[in-house]
Amino acid sequence: MSQQTFDTYEEFWPYYVAMHSRAATRWVHLTGTLTGLALTAYGLARGRKRYLAALPLIGYGTAWPAHFLIEKNNPATFGHPVWSLRGDAQMIRTMLAGRDAELAETAAKWLAEHGEASKGG
Repeated sequence: MSQQTFDTYEEFWPYYVAMHSRAATRWVHLTGTLTGLALTAYGLARGRKRYLAALPLIGYGTAWPAHFLIEKNNPATFGHPVWSLRGDAQMIRTMLAGRDAELAETAAKWLAEHGEASKGG
């Protein structure tokens, strides 16, 4: 499948959410990111700078396999790294606000409009 292209983040956001259409993928992202943040904060509080690696290692180390194993797609990060980071933060904020169902609706709408075959990264 060819790479999706977007002119703005606002166009990218529904696609990003669609690449996380399954709740399990979103929750793996949330868990990995928050765990990485917690370990990074702990390390910084203890003056251990090597703990800074926890966020990308644990965050991506949990998120990327979720795409391959759960979603059966490639992470949006591969084609859109900056917007994907922003999307991850927005997705996690939305989930922490108790609005995961909203994400599921956004994903379903994008996939219905663009087809499941578009799910490929």
